[in-house]
Amino acid sequence: MKNILITGGAGFIGSNFVPYFLKNNPDVNLINLDLLTYAGDLANLDEIKNHDRYTFIKGDIRDRKVVEHIFDEHNIEGVIHFAAESHVDNSIKNPGVFIETNVNGTFILIDVAFKKWMDKPFQYKSDFTNCRFHHVSTDEVYGTLGETGLFTEETPYAPNSPYSASKAGSDMIVRSYHHTYGMNTVITNCSNNYGPKQHDEKLIPTVIRKALNGENIPIYGDGKNIRDWLYVLDHCTGIELAYKNGKSGEVYNIGGKNERNNNYIAKTICELLDVLNPKDSGSYNEQIIFVEDRAGHDRRYAIDASKIEKELGWNADENFETGIKKTIEWYLKKYN
Repeated sequence: MKNILITGGAGFIGSNFVPYFLKNNPDVNLINLDLLTYAGDLANLDEIKNHDRYTFIKGDIRDRKVVEHIFDEHNIEGVIHFAAESHVDNSIKNPGVFIETNVNGTFILIDVAFKKWMDKPFQYKSDFTNCRFHHVSTDEVYGTLGETGLFTEETPYAPNSPYSASKAGSDMIVRSYHHTYGMNTVITNCSNNYGPKQHDEKLIPTVIRKALNGENIPIYGDGKNIRDWLYVLDHCTGIELAYKNGKSGEVYNIGGKNERNNNYIAKTICELLDVLNPKDSGSYNEQIIFVEDRAGHDRRYAIDASKIEKELGWNADENFETGIKKTIEWYLKKYN
């Protein structure tokens, strides 16, 4: 059995990845380290909480002693690092915690891995020759796009929020440990995820929740900000492929090829809810309002995923219209 450390496995993407990866990899034990901040919820992992190849540990990636103990106690042979502060609005209000968790936490994690797995730069210990550190990041590190063009793995970093700056910093730390110490690393940068288990504060769960509660559905600015939407389980398949088969030191962008603006997102959700959970009268669309825009709100993100498609054979199974229907059906069960 191989022991892999998952960080942030009780969060949105991690809690979708853990059951998926356990099912797909019967020769792996997963150890999930999560601090269970507001974004982490063990209820997201109820389906595997008693799984014989799964261990949960409540702890902080910023606590070196905790991380060292886990590496020693469980003989960790791989890391897939999801744990991060990730809400842009919160990063504007309180940027310090984003630097502490995303930058310092990533440094501690990869530095402990380096010392556990390697005798010196470019020389792995004999028992740890195939160990890999996979860092899960975001397309927001690239900044914003105009009306045309796509983010590629060669796009210069230009983060515009404290959140994206902290993720860019963590990416650079992981990159440096590959180039300076010869560590076997891979980085994936994803577009906006959506799907089951996402925190209530995010756009899509907010639209669904507010609609069902009969409240105003708030949309920032003019609603024309565009994101490339990626169904979370498609992201999970990309992470697995990059972790297993990606080339050491490489970056892989994972995107859904589903560019939609926020007006379209809200309108589509409301129209689907009109069918799946109709109101007594009228449409959910009538609840949409526009509110003051977020500070430094990037206008458009879109990812070129051709590298992971061509090199690793990844493809998204869901388009936005199929994925959003599955997502709404999951939230209807949750909220009702």
